[in-house]
Amino acid sequence: MKRREFVKSTLGTAVATGLSAGPLSNLAIGANRRIESEDINSRSSLKDEYDLHFLAIGDWGRNGADHQVQVAQQMGKWATEHPNDFIISTGDNFYPSGVVSEHDPLWHYSFENIYTDFALQWDWYPILGNHDYKSDPDAQVRYSNISRRWKMPARYYSKTFKIKDNDEVLIAFIDTNPLIPEFYQNSEYGPHVAGQQPEKQLQWLDHLLQSSKAKWKIVVGHHPLYTAGPRTENYDTLAVRKVLKPLLEKHRIPLYLSGHEHSMQHLKVQDNCFHQFISGSGSEVTPVKKGLSYSRFEASTYGFMYFALNQQQLQAQCIDHEGKMIYSTIIPLTI
Repeated sequence: MKRREFVKSTLGTAVATGLSAGPLSNLAIGANRRIESEDINSRSSLKDEYDLHFLAIGDWGRNGADHQVQVAQQMGKWATEHPNDFIISTGDNFYPSGVVSEHDPLWHYSFENIYTDFALQWDWYPILGNHDYKSDPDAQVRYSNISRRWKMPARYYSKTFKIKDNDEVLIAFIDTNPLIPEFYQNSEYGPHVAGQQPEKQLQWLDHLLQSSKAKWKIVVGHHPLYTAGPRTENYDTLAVRKVLKPLLEKHRIPLYLSGHEHSMQHLKVQDNCFHQFISGSGSEVTPVKKGLSYSRFEASTYGFMYFALNQQQLQAQCIDHEGKMIYSTIIPLTI
């Protein structure tokens, strides 16, 4: 008999003998074979008084250049040491001209090989910026079928998150590019905004905000409605403000989050219901203006933002590329 056949036969005989020697329950005697159910994920200990946490970064995709790597490292460190559920990208994900397909090498050079920390492997919810419109914006939608963490089902979409007592947080991720009339005559943006029917997106947003019973309703778009940066009175700022402000006011939206300006800002016009945050300094930074009446904070500094909320309030923090918290504020839910 060959050795392999002999071993197989001997093993089979031993198992059969053991099974026939008594009931199966006897096999467990003398051995504790049960592991108590417990969460061994170290991140489960990162708890605070808030129910939902997320990072927000914009205007970042430069192959790691201009402090993109440093910001990414601090994002990973922060998300390792603090609770975090997902990451929001506020647009201009790939410079200088977006990606040409879902297989463009820039996915590796500017995203996958930059945001490598384990704590950043959670879901990313991106939107499109104007630079993303210079090639194929739908390539970023298609990349959702390749990447486990890139969650972009369409050019605009929404996501609802559960918090305590079955309350909800609704986040509407919109595409502000088709809302800017000048883009339709632009040689680079024009081909990709053509046929987008911005009125349909606005109708969708209006219905979404009207029908949702969420405790918090947040809107995320690339272009700001107000800014303390260079584009204070720029055509794109004014165009987006004209169409979005009435909807935000109508539905009493407490928070609008954007990028586009390469800085970090917290803005609140006195008679407006919404606070606006700009997180657009994931790599390059541009100047900010001091002394504007509606600006509560502005910094021409590389970094990202961190948001945490519960049923009563939202906390927003700005973290720079050295890991320093340079601004923190709390906004109560008064609506």
